[in-house]
Amino acid sequence: MLHAPGAQPVFPPVVTTHLVKLACELPEDHDRSLSLWTCAELARSLVLEGRVDSISPQTVQRLLADQRLRPWRVHHWLHPRAPRDLAFADKVTALCQLYTQPLAEHERVLCLDEKTSIQPRPRTAPTRPARRGCPVQLEAEYKRCGATNLFSALDTRTGQVISLCRRRKRQLEFLELLELIDRLTPAAVRRIILVCDNLSVHHGKLVQAWVGKHPRFEMFFLPVHCSWMNQVEQWFSIVQRKRLVASRFESLEHLERQLLRFVEQWNQTAKPFAWTKRSFDKVLAKVERSLPADPLPRAA
Repeated sequence: MLHAPGAQPVFPPVVTTHLVKLACELPEDHDRSLSLWTCAELARSLVLEGRVDSISPQTVQRLLADQRLRPWRVHHWLHPRAPRDLAFADKVTALCQLYTQPLAEHERVLCLDEKTSIQPRPRTAPTRPARRGCPVQLEAEYKRCGATNLFSALDTRTGQVISLCRRRKRQLEFLELLELIDRLTPAAVRRIILVCDNLSVHHGKLVQAWVGKHPRFEMFFLPVHCSWMNQVEQWFSIVQRKRLVASRFESLEHLERQLLRFVEQWNQTAKPFAWTKRSFDKVLAKVERSLPADPLPRAA
């Protein structure tokens, strides 16, 4: 297609329409062994199909940008289905109340989970601190010497954390965390709500029996596939970023000591995470937009 030097090429509407059609379909629908379209592959398809003599990936990107299309990006989602999702909105609403409404003096809401398989990975050479013009240098070669698991409970109103490290992740280890919470929480606190995901350990018979014998404890299970709603997951990401990335631990024992030291220092200046009703309204709005025309009924 002819165009003035330096000017952007202009294609007839039929080409743009076909490009948009391609971008809105999967490559496999056009006998292309690709997982996702790229601008280069879309340009190649237009040429192979005889729609244009030539077109650059940059032009394809510009034309798609006008249509707000980015078929090279992926967003994961779950198709609503029964009975899994019947009570989703109700559970999200209940969780919103637990996170945002004022609690009585005798109430606590704790978020529990495990950060699993944390490896010390002792390096074969010392880490070099940053120097002028040179970042921190971390030895790439390391040794394997097992892994530990960080069991943690985050108080949603203070941001403080109760943690322990254990080499295994069974009901017995989870019960140790519950026992630790019970010992450290004053007797005046008569209601402790434990927010957990749906890991089988949390539903185990030993755990349920323990909760049954400790009446001030209640368990609130998150909706399926919604562990990101557990506030302790936010804290785990901070642990990963501030203590585990680019770190050098000599042994499992050294790793566990440093993790607990991090918890101790965190609690000195801990602040709660800012979850608001508006945050939950956004979640529910996204759910409503993703539902089919005939949405699932709400749980009775």
